[in-house]
Amino acid sequence: MKKSLLFVFLLAFSVQQASAWGQLGHYLIGYMAEQQMKKSVRKKVEKVLFPMSIGRSGTWMDEIRSDNSYDYANSWHYLTSKNGEYDSAHQEKGGDAFEAINRLKVELKAGNLSPKQEAEKLKMLIHMVEDIHQPLHVGTGEDRGGNDVRVEFFNQQTNLHSIWDSGMIDRKGMSYTELADELYIRLTPELRQTYRNASMEDWLKEAVALRPLVYKLPENKKISWVYMYESNDALEERLVAASVRLAQILEEIYG
Repeated sequence: MKKSLLFVFLLAFSVQQASAWGQLGHYLIGYMAEQQMKKSVRKKVEKVLFPMSIGRSGTWMDEIRSDNSYDYANSWHYLTSKNGEYDSAHQEKGGDAFEAINRLKVELKAGNLSPKQEAEKLKMLIHMVEDIHQPLHVGTGEDRGGNDVRVEFFNQQTNLHSIWDSGMIDRKGMSYTELADELYIRLTPELRQTYRNASMEDWLKEAVALRPLVYKLPENKKISWVYMYESNDALEERLVAASVRLAQILEEIYG
């Protein structure tokens, strides 16, 4: 009985650690994207997603992992890039975030979908656009996006991927709206345009450029305030960039 309970606990823990941005990260990005979208576009998107908000819908693709009928999308949360390039030969057979984002954009623009199909494809698209801005979702192909890198974060055993997904965000002790409002102040028109001008290939290069920072770990793998301080700007910049590009893609589809 104890072994069974331990197995269930470890299974739940592993699924949680494999997730993308934690709930706060997804809510925050969606909330910021809502503020940037044209009102007419936002209303169309909200109608498709109802009764979920844009922010809330960003977590749906993680939640359906417990439903085997969606197993086909398991590998869509991430991709592999050695040096910032996209090479389909390096991806899993079931697909990847880069390929799936481009495909779902085309399918949503084309229409001819049932309300359920459209809502689910849109929720997946929102999630993946957000995911791909977490640097470790553009992986090296060697450590499962940092999931295999065991670290101690403020005296708690975890892994590097989890720290970037949620650990550092949760440690701020702010609600997603508080943090989003703080970050939104920094989003100048010039910065927004810079993000919008970037291609998806540029998104991968941005993630790879952050690897030296992400993997800058002490030998004992015990990290806390110093790592958070050094990584904070990059973490917050990724959240802002994701919000701009999510708003942009939604406007391309529903504008």
